[in-house]
Amino acid sequence: MTDSSSVVTDTVLHNLPPKLKPGTLRIVPLGGLGEIGRNMAVFEIDGKLLIVDCGLLFPEEHQPGVDVILPDFSYIKDRLDDVVGLVLTHGHEDHIGAVPYLLRLRGDIPLIGSRLTLALISAKLEEHRIKPVLRQVVEGDVETFGPFETEFIAVNHSIPDALAVFIRTDAGNVLHTGDFKMDQLPLDGRITDLRHFARLADEGVDLFMPDSTNADVPGFTTAEKEIGPVLEALFGRARKRIIVASFSSHMHRVQQVIDAAQVHGRKVAFIGRSMVRNMTIAEKLGYLHIPAGILVDMKNVDKLPDNKIVLMSTGSQGEPMAALSRMATGDHRIQVGPGDTVILASSLIPGNENSVFRVINGLMRLGADVIHKGMAKIHVSGHASAGELLYCYNILQPLNVMPVHGETRHLIANARLAAQSGVPAENVLLTEDGSVVDLKDGVAKLVGQVDCGFVYVDGSKVGTITDEDLKDRVTLAEEGFISIISVINRQTGKLISGPEIHARGVAEDDNVFDEIKPKIAEAIEDAVRNNPTHTTAQLQQIVRRVIGSWVSRKLRRKPMIVPVVLEA
Repeated sequence: MTDSSSVVTDTVLHNLPPKLKPGTLRIVPLGGLGEIGRNMAVFEIDGKLLIVDCGLLFPEEHQPGVDVILPDFSYIKDRLDDVVGLVLTHGHEDHIGAVPYLLRLRGDIPLIGSRLTLALISAKLEEHRIKPVLRQVVEGDVETFGPFETEFIAVNHSIPDALAVFIRTDAGNVLHTGDFKMDQLPLDGRITDLRHFARLADEGVDLFMPDSTNADVPGFTTAEKEIGPVLEALFGRARKRIIVASFSSHMHRVQQVIDAAQVHGRKVAFIGRSMVRNMTIAEKLGYLHIPAGILVDMKNVDKLPDNKIVLMSTGSQGEPMAALSRMATGDHRIQVGPGDTVILASSLIPGNENSVFRVINGLMRLGADVIHKGMAKIHVSGHASAGELLYCYNILQPLNVMPVHGETRHLIANARLAAQSGVPAENVLLTEDGSVVDLKDGVAKLVGQVDCGFVYVDGSKVGTITDEDLKDRVTLAEEGFISIISVINRQTGKLISGPEIHARGVAEDDNVFDEIKPKIAEAIEDAVRNNPTHTTAQLQQIVRRVIGSWVSRKLRRKPMIVPVVLEA
C-alpha cells in the first residue's frame, strides 16, 4: 500500500477453489457484486450452508423480453439439503425477489427475517402457491442454525424493519450489513444501532461485508424527514391531479405522501398491484398510518375533483408494464393531461435511465408537469454515504473487509474507504459474483472462482434463455431479419426454385435483393458441382456468407440471416 487511499486490486482468481478444509468458513457471493440487485451470499462451514438474501435484478434494454434476472443457484443446487436457513435482511425485491425460485427447488428452507420482511415474502410466495417455513426475529435476537450462530442488529434503510446479521462460526465472525444508512432522525425512530456495532467490535469482527451502493458519494445521506416539507410545498402548488411514483415497498415515502395529502385536503388512491398489496400489509402491521377516510379505491377516483386526489403509483423506474409507463403512453385508465403534476420520488437505478426519461418525455408530451430528483429534493437514498461508512469502519475496526452490494465503482470506492480507515490493503478483498473467499483464524483469502452467470426469467421459462438468445433478439430489433429459401436438384446440381428472399425490419424493398440472387444461385450450384457430398447445412452456411457480406457492404447492416436449402 503506497498511501492511505490505495487498495488491493488483485485480479479475481478464475481457478476452481480447493476443497474446503474443516473448521474454515467459505463465503461465495452469487449476486449483488458488480450490479445493483440480485443480492445473495452463501456461507459454508463443516458441510452446512447459510444463505443471506436471495434477490432479483431487473433487466436492461440489451436484455429484451426478460422479465427478471435471478442469481445462479447452480453452486448450491446439488446441496440444498445442507442449507440450514435463508436470512432475509429486509423486504426489497433485490433481496427477496428470487426466493420463490429457490423454494421451488426446496420448499422447506427456513426463511429468517423481521416481521415485515416475512410478511412481504409470504404474500409473494402465496402467489406462487408456496407455503414457507418462517422464523421471525427482531434486533438483539441470537439464533443458532447448524454451525452458525446469528445475531441481528437494527439498521435504518428506506424500508422499515431492516436488519444486519452477525454470523459467529468456529472459523471467525462475519458482520453483513444488508442495505443500510445512518439516518439520525428516521421517520419511524429506528436508527442504525451503532452501540450494538460497538459491542460486536469488542468481540471482534473478522470479516466485514458492508453495503457499497453509496460508497462513492461524499458526506452523509440526507435525512428522510427533509422530503416531507418539499412534498407539502409541491402539493400546495398543484392545480389538478397529483401522481407520485415510487417503489412499491418504500413505506416511508408513501407515509409522507399520505401526510402531505391530508394537509391539503386530498384523498389518496394506490395504483399498481404490488403497491396495493404492500401498503395493505404495512397498514395491517402498523408500519403505515393512514388517517380514516383518506384512502379511496381506484374505481372511485373519477368521482372526485381533480384537485382533491393523489395517485400513489408504481413505475418509478420506467418498467414497461407498470402503471406510470402505461399512463405515459395513454394505455391506462388514468389519462394524464395538462395541469396534472407527476412526481418521481425515487432514484434512478443504473441501467434504467433511458426507460425513465422515455416515461418523463411521454408524460410531458401529454401536458403534465413532471418533477424529478434533479429538480427538487423529493428523494433521499436508503444507503450509507462515504462518511457513514467511515464511522462504521472506525467503530468496528474489522480485520478484513469484503465490500458488497454495488457496481464495480461502488465496490472500489468502499474498498478505498476501508484502506483509508486503516484496514491493511491486503485485507481488503475486491470480489465479483462467484468469487470464493475462505476465512480462518482472522485471515480472509480469495481462493478461487465458481461459475456464476445470469439466470433469465422469460414468462414461464426460467434459465432456458441464454445470452446468445438475447443477442439474437437485439439483432432482430436493431438490424432486422432476412430469410432465403432455395430448392436444389441434387441429381442435376441446379436450383429448381429460388433463391426467394424475404426481409423484415431492413427498411428496404425486397426487390433490392435482385442483384444478389444470381450470386447466391451460382454459389450453391458451384458448391454442389465441386463437392456433391455437401450437406444442406453446409450449403446454408455458404448462402449465409454470400448474402451476409453483400448486405454488410451494400446496405451497411448486419441482420439476422436464416438461409434454408431444400433438396428435391
